[in-house]
Amino acid sequence: MSNAEKPSNRLQLRSGPLITTAALAGAGVLLALAGLAVGGSHLMSATRRWAREMEVPPGELAKLKWAQARAAAAAGAATWQNGSRVQDAPVP
Repeated sequence: MSNAEKPSNRLQLRSGPLITTAALAGAGVLLALAGLAVGGSHLMSATRRWAREMEVPPGELAKLKWAQARAAAAAGAATWQNGSRVQDAPVP
């Protein structure tokens, strides 16, 4: 067996299929990014429209709910601290 007939132990790759694969993968990534951009912009515009149509703006609603939570926490803390006096009182 001569050197010309001896099989090579190296991996033999053709560049054509690799270039095609890279081009198709790049095109797929670009299409996915375009789809995400379209979907994201639609979602943002729908969210803005929904917020504009609310009777109470989201910021005001958050402030209201925060004030309610603080009042409830203060009432709960006061009840917990004064709980022993309430428990000692006779039940009618």
